[in-house]
Amino acid sequence: MTRHAFDTKKIVLLAILTAIVIALQIAAIVTRPLFPMFSITLVLVPIVIGAALIGAWAGAWLGLVFGFAVLISGDAAPFMVIDPFGTVAVVLIKGMLAGLAAGFVYKLLSKKDKTIAAITAAIVCPLVNTGIFIVGSYVFFLPTLTQWGAAAGYASATAFIFLAMVGLNFLVELAINFVLSPTIVRLIQYRSSAKGE
Repeated sequence: MTRHAFDTKKIVLLAILTAIVIALQIAAIVTRPLFPMFSITLVLVPIVIGAALIGAWAGAWLGLVFGFAVLISGDAAPFMVIDPFGTVAVVLIKGMLAGLAAGFVYKLLSKKDKTIAAITAAIVCPLVNTGIFIVGSYVFFLPTLTQWGAAAGYASATAFIFLAMVGLNFLVELAINFVLSPTIVRLIQYRSSAKGE
C-alpha cells in the first residue's frame, strides 16, 4: 500500500469522525429536554477513536470541532453571559487538549499493548476534558458559580461544581468512554489486520 493511499484513508476517517462529532453534539441538544438533569455527551468516543487510529493531531482536531459545536449550539450560553472570552477559551481548549492527550497516551502505550493503550486513552480523554472545565470554572466563573451554588443550597462553589455540575455526568461519560472507545478501536484494528491493510 502506498503512503498516499494510507494518508487518504486517514483523511476519510477523520472526515467521518468529524461528522460524527457534530451529529452527536446535535443529538445531545435535541435529547436534552428528555434528560434535563444531565448533560452527558458521547462526543468523546469519536475523539478517542480518532486520536488512537489517526494520531494525537486528529484527536486535537476532533476536540476543537467538539468545542466549536458546543459554542455554536448555544450549549455554553449561560457561561457566555458571564465571561465570553473565558467561555470560548475553556470550551475550545478543553476539547482540544482532551483529544491531544488521548492521542499521546495511546501512542505511548500502544507499543506495549494496544488494548491497554485504548482503555487508558478512553480514561484520559474525559479526565482532561472535565479537569480543564473545572479549572476554567475557578478561573473565569467562580463568583457567579458561588451565587448559583448558594441559590441551589450548596455550601460552596466547589461543592456546586463537583456535585451539581460535574459529578454524575462525569462518571457516566467516563463509563461510556471506558466501554465504547477501546472496543471500537480494537474492532477497527482487527478488521484492518484481517484485510491485510
